[in-house]
Amino acid sequence: MANKNASLNIFFFPFLAHGHMIPCVDMAMVFAAKGVRATIITTPLNAPTISKAIQKTQTHQTKEINIQTINFPSTTETGLPEGCEHVNALPSLALLQAFRNATRLLQEPFEQLLLHHHPNCVVADMFFPWATDSAAKFGIPRLVFHGMSFFSLGAYEVMRLYEPYKNTSLDSELFVLPNFPGEIKMTRLQVGSFFRKDDVEAKRFWEEIRESEVRSYGVVVNSFYELEKDYADQYVKEFGRRAWGIGPLSLCNKDKEQKRGKEDEHECLKWLDGKATGSVVYVCFGSMTKFSDSQFREIALGLEASGKEFMWVVGKREENEEEWVPEGFEERTKEKGVIIRGWAPQALILEHEAIGAFVTHCGWNSSLEGVVAGVPMITWPVGAEQFYNEKLVVEVLKIGVPVGARKWSNFVGDEDCCIKCDAVEKAVKRVLAEEEAEGMRNRAKLLAQMAKRAVEEGGSSYSNLDTLVQELLSLSH
Repeated sequence: MANKNASLNIFFFPFLAHGHMIPCVDMAMVFAAKGVRATIITTPLNAPTISKAIQKTQTHQTKEINIQTINFPSTTETGLPEGCEHVNALPSLALLQAFRNATRLLQEPFEQLLLHHHPNCVVADMFFPWATDSAAKFGIPRLVFHGMSFFSLGAYEVMRLYEPYKNTSLDSELFVLPNFPGEIKMTRLQVGSFFRKDDVEAKRFWEEIRESEVRSYGVVVNSFYELEKDYADQYVKEFGRRAWGIGPLSLCNKDKEQKRGKEDEHECLKWLDGKATGSVVYVCFGSMTKFSDSQFREIALGLEASGKEFMWVVGKREENEEEWVPEGFEERTKEKGVIIRGWAPQALILEHEAIGAFVTHCGWNSSLEGVVAGVPMITWPVGAEQFYNEKLVVEVLKIGVPVGARKWSNFVGDEDCCIKCDAVEKAVKRVLAEEEAEGMRNRAKLLAQMAKRAVEEGGSSYSNLDTLVQELLSLSH
C-alpha cells in the first residue's frame, strides 16, 4: 500500500502559531507514515522549529517530510516589527489582526509553489480562507484544518444559524444551543465578541472562513469518533460537511523522544518520579494566555491553600518576578511545588503517573492531550473556542470541573472576572481529594484507552485516514 500512496503529494500549510503548527506537523507525520509524500509550507523564521520537530519524530517507517519556505511580507507592507513571523513573536496581542492581515499577502507566493509543484492536495489552516481559491486555480482539492473539536465546529454553526444569544436580555443570562445534542447552555459573555458585538471585521472574517470551508473538498479534524460521536454525526449529516476525524494526532509520537523532548533532559520529570500516583496537579494555560499579576497571585494562593502538590508552567514573564509571587510563596511551597518558567514537555508530564489533575485553558490541543493521558481536568477557558471545549469536557464527557471562568476575554484575562484563590483551592481539592471524583478519573482513563485504539489498525481514525488517502489517490489518477 505504501508504494501506491507514494504517488500522493500533499502540502500542509499551518497558521504561524504554536497551537496550529504542532498538530499540523503531527498530521504530516501521520500521512507520511502511510507512505504519502508530505511537504510543510512555512516562512524562513519558522522553518528551523518545524525542521527540529520533524527530526525528533522521523522514524524509519515514515517517508521523509519536506519543508518549503515562502517569504513573509516586509515590515513596510505589514506595519509589523521586524522578525514577527509567528504569533508568539508579536510584542502585543493587539497586533493579532494586523498579523492575520499580513498572512493574506502569503497568497501569491503560495500560488507560485502550487504552480511549480502541483501537489495532489492542500491541507491549509482555517485562517487561510483564500487557500480554497488558490487551490481551485490549479484544480487541486483543498482540505481545511480548523484545529478544533467536532463539538466546537458544530457549536459555531448552530450559533451562526440560529443566533440564540439574541433572545437574552442580559449578557450573563443562559441560553440553550438549539438543535444541538446535550442541552448545552451558554451566556453571551462566553461566546466571543464576533457573535455579540458589532465587530464587522471579525464577522466578515468568520463568514469568509465558513464560505471557504463550504467550497473546500472537506475538513480534517484532530479528534476521534468515539470521543464525540453525536457531534461528528451532526457535523456531517445535518450540516453537510465532508469531514474525517483522524486524531488524536499527537499519538503519532510513539516514544519519549518523539514527544518533544528526552526524558533525562527535564528535571521536572525527575521531580515527578518521587511523587505518589495521581497526587500532583499540573497547571498550564498555553502559550498565548496573558494573565495579570493579581490573577497569578490568586492562583498561587489557591494552590498553596489546597495543600496539594503542584507543577505550574508560568511561561516567560517579562515583569518583575516579585510582583506576582506572593511573599514567601516559593519558600513555603518548595517541598510541594515546582514552578516552570518557560517551555515544558507537556505530553510527557501529563502521561506521568504522578499527575492527578490538569488545570487548563481548554485549548483543543491541551484538552486532547489531557484525554490521551487519561487525566481529569480543571477547566479555565479564556478565549477562542475554549468555552465550548469546557462544555464538552465537563458536561458531555464528564471528566472535568470548571474553576468558574465566566467571560470570553481573548487571552488577555479580565480584572473584572478574576478567579479568586478559594475557587482554585476548591476545584483542585474536588478533583484530587474527593471520592466523587473517582467516576471522573475512571471515565478519563477509559477515554485514554479509546483514544489509543482509534489510531491503531482497525480503529476509527486509522480507518478514516485510509479512506481519505484512497479517495485522494483516486482523484489524482
